[in-house]
Parts: sequence; C-alpha cells; structure tokens
Amino acid sequence: MDVNFRKIDIDQYDEDVLQEEELYEADPRDPAQVLNDAKAKVGAVRNALSKGDTVGAINLVLDGTPVGPNVEEAKNLNLQTLTSILNSTKASEIPAIVRSLSQDAQDTLMKYLYKGMALPGWGEVSGSVLLGWHEKLTEVAGTGCIVRAMTDRRTV
Repeated sequence: MDVNFRKIDIDQYDEDVLQEEELYEADPRDPAQVLNDAKAKVGAVRNALSKGDTVGAINLVLDGTPVGPNVEEAKNLNLQTLTSILNSTKASEIPAIVRSLSQDAQDTLMKYLYKGMALPGWGEVSGSVLLGWHEKLTEVAGTGCIVRAMTDRRTV
C-alpha cells in the first residue's frame, strides 16, 4: 500500500492559502534588537522587584512582548522573567495585581500562563502557582480573557 500521497503539502499549490505572516503584523524590530530588549527587561524587572513593585515588574514584562517568527529566544527569556515574578508573589497579593493590569496586559498574562502550562513538566514553575494565577485572573477578567488568549494569532 502506497502512503506517500499523505506526505504531499497540497497548500503549496493553492494561491489562496493563508500564511502565518499574513494573519498579524510581526514585530518590526530586528530579532537581535528584540532579544536585546528582552535582556534589558530582565534587569529592569529585578530592579522593580527589589523595590517591592510587583505590578511594575509585571507591566514591564507584558509591555512590548515579542511576537512573530525568529524571536523564540526572546520569547523564552520573557517567559522565564515572568515565571520568576509569578513564583515570588504571595497568593494574597494576586487579585490586587491582576485588577491593576489593563485588559491587554491581562490577555497577555493569560497567554503566558498557558505557555507555561504547555512546557514539559511545567518548566521552572510549579503547577499550583500557574493554576492559582489562572484562577485569580479568570475571576477578575472573566472567561473572555481565556477566549481572547486562545484565539489571538500573536503567540508569546
């Protein structure tokens, strides 16, 4: 039985097929610049956390998140920075922090929570931390936040 027909990419012959680049605008910055910006955020986040400004640190990470192709290293660095903030935050502070975020920042945070949950073994963060943040974020932002995070093509 010949199964080679299953390995043919038929979309290459279709002129009307949507490419990922056509679905959203990629980051206009050079991938090296995006990585440098992500590295600069790490220092600024540490500085904010040392001052006890958790909201400011989260806003720094969620503002200008890298999206699009060719910026995977910057995306991973941003995720690591955010997970360090999530791990160091007390559970009693989470609702106030989530309320202080804008709707776009809440949606981006939800994307990062799902990305953290998709990691094998959940990476450096424990499941209870991610699920705790998810619960509080859903209570404040509603289920619309989940829908927007799941349907947005701009992955973090």
